[in-house]
Amino acid sequence: MRLLILTLVAILACSAPKNELPIAEKDFCSSIHRNDSLSLTAALAPIADSMKTKSGVYMLEDGGGSLVARAWLADYAEKTIDIQYFIFSPDNVGLIACDYLVRAADRGVKVRLLVDDVMVEAGVHEILTLDSHENIDIKIYNPGVNLGKNILSKVKKFSSDFKGANQRMHNKTFIVDGKVCITGGRNIADEYFDYDHEYNFRDRDVLLLGKVNENVEKSFEDFWTSNLSVPVAELVSEEEANYADTTRFDRLHQYACNSDNFWPQVRDRIQDLHKGFEGLQANLVWLDDVHFVSDVPGKNDANGLGGGGVSTDTLINLIKKARRTIDIQSPYLVTSDLGKKLFKEAVDRGVKIRILTNSMASTDNMEAFSGYKRDRKKLLSSGVRIFEFRPDAKERYQVMTGALQEKLNFTPIFGLHAKSMIIDSEIVVVGTFNLDPRSANLNTECVTVIRSKRVASGVLAGMETEFAPENSWETTLTFNPDSVASRSKRVKTWSLKMIPKDIL
Repeated sequence: MRLLILTLVAILACSAPKNELPIAEKDFCSSIHRNDSLSLTAALAPIADSMKTKSGVYMLEDGGGSLVARAWLADYAEKTIDIQYFIFSPDNVGLIACDYLVRAADRGVKVRLLVDDVMVEAGVHEILTLDSHENIDIKIYNPGVNLGKNILSKVKKFSSDFKGANQRMHNKTFIVDGKVCITGGRNIADEYFDYDHEYNFRDRDVLLLGKVNENVEKSFEDFWTSNLSVPVAELVSEEEANYADTTRFDRLHQYACNSDNFWPQVRDRIQDLHKGFEGLQANLVWLDDVHFVSDVPGKNDANGLGGGGVSTDTLINLIKKARRTIDIQSPYLVTSDLGKKLFKEAVDRGVKIRILTNSMASTDNMEAFSGYKRDRKKLLSSGVRIFEFRPDAKERYQVMTGALQEKLNFTPIFGLHAKSMIIDSEIVVVGTFNLDPRSANLNTECVTVIRSKRVASGVLAGMETEFAPENSWETTLTFNPDSVASRSKRVKTWSLKMIPKDIL
């Protein structure tokens, strides 16, 4: 999460200036896109009976695999693709994602895309062109602070409705045909899939099949039909636009069909995913006890910046019921008095708590780190063990996309973005919720609660690797790794210490 008045840069654009679009490689697209002899229904046929009564769970740990899964599902969607994201950027991954959505819409698939207003900086032409497709509808959540607004109107919105302007939609879901969903920490941007050349995130998604998707789809419908979600065409317009031009998506396709923009190694994985689908099915964990929990649009109507929500209540109840261990990954760790009290009570009853968060050197959010630093000693004094992620974590070689490592002669910085919790080695929580006041009280969040020792064992194995010294530092009352960070980061952290924690 970014701070407060987010004049940020994630753009929902689906094209770029003409002089920046490389020429498509001849016949490249014809060799990389969908095989018409395949279908999602056929791929799911062997598990169709299980999907009626149970929920299938498969963790998506590496960025490349999570990207490939989304691309393949988009390519073989038959009826609908419903997408809900906080960030949908116009970078390499975002542009390719738009290409896949347009191609699906060309086949008759109905695509609905819901994005939070504060993270949209799209050119009017680009976003309206995408929306102009007869099978694509775009809505903007809680508008009035960004799209089509100037700086004066933004200031007016925050000054007249401070809480409302700060209530953002942080949910992340990718739903195909109401049968398969991917949800978790990843937004749609290069850095969430290990494609950024400077900075990448260690993140986690979960692929869900079957029964649980009824709740996921219901949550999406609640947001889509909410008064807070407004069709983009009602917010902005474009004079002299020719949306009847049948070639209006050609430049987007040219970009996506250039092998320099979407590495052939990844294209090959997408093409071959159907061959590995049987293996994926074999590794699915089928469960009766999987719950998707989402806040409602608007989160809460309490006075002030507090109020909580159903996702907050869910996590509080899980922590209260923990008997032995709580293992947490949260990129931003800004604890309230309630949070510190919950952890202290858990420690006092014998629960061992470990939290992995970003170090000053690895974080992308100095505002949040500033809030964390103010309370770090208090949290440590309560008996909680804290680990801080290394920007040079060795795990990056196992998790980051191999294609990127082959292409670059240096290694980008690696930061933590996974938002996960394991209770007593048997309950797994994967979602969008950061341990900070913004997730607790302002942003809408969603989490998937999975009761399974087998799933917990797999996720915990990854966490154990990340707690190890080669991937994180253990911070204590006498040691922290702040000195490893650049001087500019240390100065910025100090300068931000006056920002109230309840807006972080």
